Amino acid sequence: MPSSLNALFKPRSIAVVGASRRPDTIGYQIVDNLVRHGYTGVVYPVNPGAAAVHSIAAFPSVAAIPGPVEMAVIVVPKERVLDVVEECGVKGVEALVVISAGFKEVGGEGVVRESRLGEVARKYGMRVVGPNCMGILNTDPAFSMNATFAPSMPPPGPMSFMSQSGAMGVTILDYAAEYGIGIHHFVSVGNKLDLSGNDLVEYWGEDEGTRVMLMYLENFGNPRRFTTLARSMTRRKPIVVVKSGRTKAGARAAASHTGALAGVDVAIDALLAQCGVLRAESVQELFDIAMALEDQPIPAGNRVAIVTNAGGPGIIIADACESQGLEVVELSPETQGRLRGMFPAEASVRNPVDMIASATSKSYRLALDAVLDDPRVDAAIAAFVPPLGVRQVDVASSIVQVYRSRKPSDKPILAVLMGRHGLPEGRAELGDAGVPAYTFPESAARALSALVRYRRWLDRPVQEPARFEVDRDWAQVVLDGARDEGRATLKEHEALQLLHAYGIPVVGHRLVTTLKEAREAARDCGYPVVMKAVAPGVVHKTDVGAVRVDIRSQVELDEAFGDLIRRLGDAEIDLEGILVQRYAKGGRETVIGMSTDPSFGPILMFGLGGIYVEALKDVAFRLAPVSEVDARDMIGSIRGARLLEEFRGEEGVDQRALIETIQRISQMVLDHPDIVELDINPCLAFPDGVLAVDCRVALRESPESHPAHS
Repeated sequence: MPSSLNALFKPRSIAVVGASRRPDTIGYQIVDNLVRHGYTGVVYPVNPGAAAVHSIAAFPSVAAIPGPVEMAVIVVPKERVLDVVEECGVKGVEALVVISAGFKEVGGEGVVRESRLGEVARKYGMRVVGPNCMGILNTDPAFSMNATFAPSMPPPGPMSFMSQSGAMGVTILDYAAEYGIGIHHFVSVGNKLDLSGNDLVEYWGEDEGTRVMLMYLENFGNPRRFTTLARSMTRRKPIVVVKSGRTKAGARAAASHTGALAGVDVAIDALLAQCGVLRAESVQELFDIAMALEDQPIPAGNRVAIVTNAGGPGIIIADACESQGLEVVELSPETQGRLRGMFPAEASVRNPVDMIASATSKSYRLALDAVLDDPRVDAAIAAFVPPLGVRQVDVASSIVQVYRSRKPSDKPILAVLMGRHGLPEGRAELGDAGVPAYTFPESAARALSALVRYRRWLDRPVQEPARFEVDRDWAQVVLDGARDEGRATLKEHEALQLLHAYGIPVVGHRLVTTLKEAREAARDCGYPVVMKAVAPGVVHKTDVGAVRVDIRSQVELDEAFGDLIRRLGDAEIDLEGILVQRYAKGGRETVIGMSTDPSFGPILMFGLGGIYVEALKDVAFRLAPVSEVDARDMIGSIRGARLLEEFRGEEGVDQRALIETIQRISQMVLDHPDIVELDINPCLAFPDGVLAVDCRVALRESPESHPAHS
């Protein structure tokens, strides 16, 4: 439960086991940080070879401490950690911060040592941060606890930060101190033996001092639990994540389009998008976003006005905004008229508003008020390049005046202060007032774009995934049939039966073995038809000449049937049958697929089919289960989404049918976890529905749950 973490964040007493009198040691630095930054509780240095550390009486062991100890920070050699943990358990310590390294991260004996550490901690009910971490801090003046070995203490504020990397943690705290970003809690989780990001999201979600959660992650321990927690928490508090390891190196190769495209990072992007988490590309961007979230309101939309005293920076900011999905909107005639009366004729009163180099600090106040009064504007960016005679600190004061006069408001104001002279003073004044100030235009555009994405999440309806009436039993019969034959893939007609069982329209088809059956199937399906050979190991049928298309008559059918029999016989391929399908034409080709990730589970894909998925990889991913709004987002987020709408006289496709098909596939793969890969390509989309034409399905190699293998 979240309250079980109070001993970590709100301890009334801390033992530093491994405290040292040598300033160049971590044991000294942690005691020094606790004392120097005014920890309000009791510090107990533990060092059997010292009478005092940092002028505080030291104890030879945890057991020798006379009073209760709520938290212990352990900084001893790895060989001694287990003995210390046992001693802490006997003493009644509630929480441990294990700074010591030499555990799972080094492999071998370290893995065993960490496992044993976990066993001892669980035996005594102690919560553990680390091992191999840099510590924990709480800037709340009621505790003022810096139990880290970081050289700096950030200012108090509403941000709570988790770092999986100790080295990144030091950088993060330095950056926060330099830029005045207020930190409430900071945790370096290290190896995450016990305390995880999920625990922190749950705890910080209920913590009144935390308004924004920031996380630097190297891996997800339990992504499914994170999704459940984050979906709820992000409705109340934003979460911003930097996830390292974006490349596809090490991604599992797969035969399907979905598997080939769905690397681990794709799964993470899908997970974060579905639970409203803002993903930053770098630590720099993380803090750019954090600065905007600290005090600025969330805008109502993506329309931005730019106010500047130089044309070049205004153009750069406009380009950066457009690239981030922001609209540099045309100002209303009334606003343009109001601005025209304020500035010389040489100034531009369109958007960006270029007040030219003669603009004063008062000009900024007047221009910002004018554009923010415009109902077409949702946010403003004020950019300043220092000319002679105008100080950055004066412009900053004017921006602050506008912000304070309009607070509370749903229109954020961001600043870009370019040039070096007066930058620290101007940025500090803006930061103190709650206005984020950036050195580069791209930073402001990224930050504002993140606010807009968060607004869209807040406005997004809360939906549970739909449950459709399907023939689940028949689908299982199809899967069992493949298993009984020892196959890990479905034949094409079996895959189409599986789709049909889940209410997905499929092209008319029949598996035949004789010419007479082929003629009957063609009459039933209706000419023209397609014929495909069904044989073991033949996946890409066109490669071996096992497909005939656009067969328009019985004469052509007889000829194609005989040719397929001869060709496969010459290739010594054992023919199981021939699939006769109606030749589906028209519509827009789309692809709907699924691939399974060991950690994240089923990942669904949607994109345009044909050359678009092969060459352009224009696809979108979401994790199952997929709701209606998730499926709609998938369709709308691909670059070619416009091609599914009415375009150059062609009717748009039935997007509701596509949305429902994606949801039905989501339900299918959750109902039948033996399915590990699936591709419907193409799934033809028409103005009045969809039609699955070709489907491949791969099954788990050794399903423990299958009755035939139990």
